[in-house]
Amino acid sequence: MRLRWFYFLAMVAGTLLPLSEFLPWLSAEGLNIALFGQELFANRISSFFGLDVILSALVLVPFILVEGRRLGMQKLWMPIVGTALVGVSCGLPMFLYLREARLEAMKGTAINQVV
Repeated sequence: MRLRWFYFLAMVAGTLLPLSEFLPWLSAEGLNIALFGQELFANRISSFFGLDVILSALVLVPFILVEGRRLGMQKLWMPIVGTALVGVSCGLPMFLYLREARLEAMKGTAINQVV
């Protein structure tokens, strides 16, 4: 399997699995930001995961912009929106999928030989 398709499948799973937990919560509680934060940081383990994902997202966005521009990639807004709406589990594999597609398109060019 090409690496690009692995990233695509990871993006699909990274979108569907988190949303399978969030959407029922959203349906039951509505857009209650205070309750969301309270439940996200309810204990040390959930705080560990929450802080890990938040920090990862804050690092991922500049990486998407810098690496994406360096490679001349289009549609960089897509993985940023995916990260903001779903999380790193969606945004990172989406960016890697788009990056892999760009690298495949660049094969044989002088830029690819420098990268």
